[in-house]
Amino acid sequence: MKRLGRALTDNWALFLGMLMLMVANGLLGTLLTIRGNDLGFSILTISLMQASYPLGALAGTVAAPRLIEKVGHIRAFSALASLVSIAAIVHLLTSDPYSWSAMRLLSGVCVPGLYVITESWLHAKAENRMRAQILSVYFMIQLGGPALGTAMVGLPDPTGAMLFGAVSILISLSIVPLLLSDNKAPAYVAPERMRLRQLYRVSPMSVLGIFVVSIGLGAWFISLPLYALARGFNEAQASGALVVAMIASALVQYPLGWLADHVDRRQVVIGLGLLATAAAVWLAVDRSASLVVIGFSVIAAATLPIYSILAAHANDHLTRAQIVPASGTMAFLLQLGQFFGALIGPNTIPLAGGRGLLIMLAVICLAVTLIAIARRVRTQAPQETGETPVTGVLGIAQPGVFQAEVMAEEAEERRDPTGSGR
Repeated sequence: MKRLGRALTDNWALFLGMLMLMVANGLLGTLLTIRGNDLGFSILTISLMQASYPLGALAGTVAAPRLIEKVGHIRAFSALASLVSIAAIVHLLTSDPYSWSAMRLLSGVCVPGLYVITESWLHAKAENRMRAQILSVYFMIQLGGPALGTAMVGLPDPTGAMLFGAVSILISLSIVPLLLSDNKAPAYVAPERMRLRQLYRVSPMSVLGIFVVSIGLGAWFISLPLYALARGFNEAQASGALVVAMIASALVQYPLGWLADHVDRRQVVIGLGLLATAAAVWLAVDRSASLVVIGFSVIAAATLPIYSILAAHANDHLTRAQIVPASGTMAFLLQLGQFFGALIGPNTIPLAGGRGLLIMLAVICLAVTLIAIARRVRTQAPQETGETPVTGVLGIAQPGVFQAEVMAEEAEERRDPTGSGR
């Protein structure tokens, strides 16, 4: 406990900065959906605006590591956080979908870089024996921060400006702990990327499954507040429904990760896919508004961990040298899928008598299930597997995590080449 306390004390700046960033990002994403609805934006307009974020993140996941390598952690973090803070203020000063979409695109480009910076910095500084505990704290922040930010949407805001201002303040403040901390930034080398075709040859299920389930993740995350509003919820209740769904998905990450480490990972994916499909069909059949929160909590808890399990399944088939570049490719697939989910999901809400979103989610979850079944029938599970990495899918920058993990393992091997110390 003393070592963990010291590690947390040494890295307080990173944890505090990341917490404020996560809260701000969760608050802004949900706030834009609800305020856009209040301003009279059409569902198509809101979906295009929100889809700009993962579209920007597609570029951010590629460009951010190069920027960090060129100018360093602190300068890159300060520059990117400043741009995101500016984007939040522009949302406050304007009320047209064009500027909102442009600022959402800018945020998407910048935020992945902020995640890469904090993850690589944190893991490079953590002692190998303390890495698991520190990782647990980090992912509690990564999973809980967006939920806390989303919950803030329900706070009273008479002027309509307070919450946008809070986003900008939180993002600006996230820079301060890093600038005041005496924790030196580590050296950083931008990882190479693995071609999508190469990753597909290694693990077809991971490539197809991540892309398909990411569409569903983007769809329910952006669409749930709008769906709740359409079912008669007020703004606080709509954001609360999303908060409950996010908390449910966070609580099951570790138990499902443990399960996926002890049985065939594909069986876990099949079970989760069937559970999410059943929940979506149930909500489509039973139209009771009281079931919205429960049903979407089940869908969220079943779909969000699938990415982590599929990433672990891919890593089981990769060499150590391939893990870092493959993680970047999987993060790219995640953002690509979320782009289509954010673009398509909200527009399905009024279809089929208000059941369109649920039908879409049922089809997506069933598709993931069938992909896992097909791969399980055709191939055997690997004899040796690693651990399932818990991942905050709604804000992801895995290259920073995996790069530091691999570097730490290589350093440990150099200290103990026989492995006798393990």
